[in-house]
Amino acid sequence: MSRRRTLSTKKKIALLVSAATVAGGGAFALAATSNAASVQNAQSSTVCAGLATALGNNQKFIEGQRAAPDAQSEARIANREAVIAQIKVQQEASNCAVGESAQDSQTAPQQPAQSAPAQAAPAPSAPAQSAPANNAGGGAATGQQVCNGSTVTLSGEGGAPAASSNQFPAGTKLKVTNLDNNKSTTVEVTSVSGSCVLLNNSAFEQVREPGKFLIRKARIEKVG
Repeated sequence: MSRRRTLSTKKKIALLVSAATVAGGGAFALAATSNAASVQNAQSSTVCAGLATALGNNQKFIEGQRAAPDAQSEARIANREAVIAQIKVQQEASNCAVGESAQDSQTAPQQPAQSAPAQAAPAPSAPAQSAPANNAGGGAATGQQVCNGSTVTLSGEGGAPAASSNQFPAGTKLKVTNLDNNKSTTVEVTSVSGSCVLLNNSAFEQVREPGKFLIRKARIEKVG
C-alpha cells in the first residue's frame, strides 16, 4: 500500500514566499538594467545630435566660402575639412552614424561633460575646433604647458605675428611649437577667437609645414 507524503501548511507557505522573493529580485534587476540602458541611450543620443549639428555647421560654412570666395577661402575651407574629418572620427568612437549631418540648426544641444566638444561654425575668420574645457589656461602659470591636445590653425588675418584665443586675455604671450618640424613662434594674444590658440598668417608661416593649414601636433606654452 503506497503512502503519500503531503507538505504541511507551514512548508507550503515558506516555499511560496521564497518563490515570490526570487521573482521580485529578478524584476528589480530587470528594471535597474532597463533604467541604466535608458540613461546611456539618452546620453549617446545627445552626443550624436551635437556631433551631427557640428558637422552640418562646418559643411554649411564651407558652402558659403565656395559660394562667395575671397583670398583666404582656400585656407578656411582646408581648416574646416580637417575639422569635419575629426568630427567623423568622434562619431565613430561614440557609435554614432558616421557622416550624419544636421544643417538646419546652428546650435548644438548641451552635451554631457564626458562627451567630445562640438565644433560650431562661428565667424569666417574663427576655426570651429575649440580646446577642451579642462585645459582652460587663463590662470596657468608662466612657463606652463597648456591646452594639451589642441590643434592650431590660421585665422587668415594679416599684420605682425599675433594670436587670438578663447582662453587667454589680450596681452598674454604664448609659445607655439609645431612638433612635426620643431619650429616655434612666440606671439601675443590680441583678440578673441574660438580656439585655444589661433595664429594669424605671419605667425602661422613661421611654424607651418608647406601646403598644410593645420598643426595637429602642437605644444603650447604660456610664457608671459
